[in-house]
Amino acid sequence: MKRLLLFVATLTLLAACNHPAPKADREAMRDAVLSRITGATIPTTELSILDFGAVGDGMTDCKGAFDQAMQRAKELGGARIVVPAGIYHLCGPIHFVSNVCLDLREGSVLRFDPEPAHYLPVVKTSWEGTFLYNYSPFIYGYGLHDVSIVGQGMIDGNAATTFATWKSIQGPSKDLSRAYNHNRTPIEERIFGEGHHLRPHLIQFFECERITLEGVFITNAPFWCVHLLKSRNIICDGLRYDAKLVNNDGIDPEYAQDVLIQNIEFNNGDDNVAIKSGRDDDGRAEGCPSSGIVIRNCRFKGLHGVVLGSEMSSGVEQVFIENCTYGGYCKRGLYIKTNPDRGGFIRDIYFNNCSFGEVEDLFFLTSMYAGEGLDNHHFTAVHDIYVEDVTCQKARAAAIVLQGTEQEPLRNIRFTRVDVEEASIGLSMENTEAIEFENCHLGGRAGVPTTAAAKDKIFER
Repeated sequence: MKRLLLFVATLTLLAACNHPAPKADREAMRDAVLSRITGATIPTTELSILDFGAVGDGMTDCKGAFDQAMQRAKELGGARIVVPAGIYHLCGPIHFVSNVCLDLREGSVLRFDPEPAHYLPVVKTSWEGTFLYNYSPFIYGYGLHDVSIVGQGMIDGNAATTFATWKSIQGPSKDLSRAYNHNRTPIEERIFGEGHHLRPHLIQFFECERITLEGVFITNAPFWCVHLLKSRNIICDGLRYDAKLVNNDGIDPEYAQDVLIQNIEFNNGDDNVAIKSGRDDDGRAEGCPSSGIVIRNCRFKGLHGVVLGSEMSSGVEQVFIENCTYGGYCKRGLYIKTNPDRGGFIRDIYFNNCSFGEVEDLFFLTSMYAGEGLDNHHFTAVHDIYVEDVTCQKARAAAIVLQGTEQEPLRNIRFTRVDVEEASIGLSMENTEAIEFENCHLGGRAGVPTTAAAKDKIFER
């Protein structure tokens, strides 16, 4: 028999719990972040990709045309490269330059060729939180400013027949990347690419400033869809997804600051938003937390709505998730995961006014992710997390799970007006301190207590 834990009125587990900042203070912190975010400056000079020899017939290789257009934009000091309706086949990556807007007009499709050799030579990048050299992301920018992709067109990674099949054979290369990380091998010696099977990202901007991604439709990525690596001042607005290949995360800010993610229609084969900040030794050495991230007015659909971790060794702070709902099934609403391999911190997280349908778990916070690192001592400090005005129709497994460690308990976490209509387990928590619940119902609402009746049997012998 499933056990339902019903929470009515105010349940305070520890009276000593710190109270969160008032709503006005939280909004002031969020607004301070938003005031710093401008996104890219969009150039006014226009270049048509057709003038550089591109043909939208779905067969002609248009990589050379995009390379030439980027070079011309660089010579001009910036330009908007307009891609009209048509299917543009690309046998290789698009490498951005600064001050460029790629404008994908309605009906346009960038369709990348799936042959891995086209994405060589290797470029400096990161793979699951470890810096290395690997196949180029399909759209890539390094050390740039004012870069944007806008419009109603489509970016099709077309990776189903090659890269999407690599997960089952990536083990040796993945293990080698982890060894390089833990041994602090110089990044210049971490060469992957041909002969290895680490999948590239679809879109990656690395050490870039002022980025705008708006409106485009994204599908069939070889790995993560949008990777915002060591970049800042970013707007992702109105993106649309149908990206269900292996590990097709929607948006991965990593070591990223001042990011606005809004009005997104997610439909992903993995996490919708996964906030990261490096893995283990690489992340701890970097000392660059992901911070100042606002996620609002999004519709989640896929594996998890919002994830923090598990690669988060530089820390994650000041994340505001608000006014979001669901467009379909999500396994978990908010998933925070770390383990004693990571270190770092997760703090000042605000999850407000969100709704979900059926999930496996609504809120899952674990410091023991994947059972890794239990013999290590890089415990993550997880504290000051506030969940308010969140509803869920059904949690098949648990409404709320909190798993700290004896060495570093989870601290100062507050749930206010969290309403889960049905849950197999309402609450499961261990190694926690100063956890508060106010006006929460986890698995239904208890009604007025029944009165004693003659038929009630209080004692039986």
